[in-house]
Amino acid sequence: MQRLNRKNMKEKNTCLLRLCAVILLISVSSVLPAQLTYGTTGLLNMPSAEMQKDKTVMIGGNFLNKEITPTPWYYHTYNYYLNITFLSFVEFSYVSTLFDAEHLQLGEKDVTGFTNQDRQYSIRIRLLKEGQLWKHMPAVVIGTSDPTTGRGEIATSRVGNGYFCRFYIAATKHLLLGGTEDIGIHAAYIYNRRFDNPFNGPAVGISYNPSFQPQLRFIAEYNSKDVSVGATYSFFNHLQAQILFQRLQYFSGGLTFSFVL
Repeated sequence: MQRLNRKNMKEKNTCLLRLCAVILLISVSSVLPAQLTYGTTGLLNMPSAEMQKDKTVMIGGNFLNKEITPTPWYYHTYNYYLNITFLSFVEFSYVSTLFDAEHLQLGEKDVTGFTNQDRQYSIRIRLLKEGQLWKHMPAVVIGTSDPTTGRGEIATSRVGNGYFCRFYIAATKHLLLGGTEDIGIHAAYIYNRRFDNPFNGPAVGISYNPSFQPQLRFIAEYNSKDVSVGATYSFFNHLQAQILFQRLQYFSGGLTFSFVL
């Protein structure tokens, strides 16, 4: 009888551990990735219509390959950002991208390294939730990044740089294959008037969260200019790592810490 009780207790403990593991994975995978260059919810370098939970705060930093940044960054650089989602349908982010002394023509003063930064903000507004009006309806979001510092028709101008300027509308629809495999279909139209960092046209992407590892997300996209592939991994409930290979070869990557107020 004691052996049976011990066996039953062991089985119950095993089931409990498995249940806790499942709950942990679900809670981890509910955190969506942030874009490296814009510090907003999205895919790799294109927008999506996904939104974070209400009162979600994201703090992140990234290494940016020179190929993924506008023309003034002819060298590898870094950025950092603060992102807040509120009212469940509005997201705001503030991003700073580092300049080095050579770009600022401070070399004659023996100043080296990263000495200044370009600042920009982004805002996203969700118009429709996924499945809001009918079962298969995608979510729809409009947004902009760096909208007030000029559109950069003259790429070399130092006034009103607007290096990361873009306006867009995005749609996202998630499909569950076999009831467990999560595939996201994403489409957007992106517009700006920059000569050095043009994003003018349609963008498409796909994301995949495997059921055996839901905190892992594979992403492939065309952001109206480049094809990129990458992945995001969420761990410890609050930390995310993202890697990106622009044009399938140029690496960028970063970390994001997120929490809900």
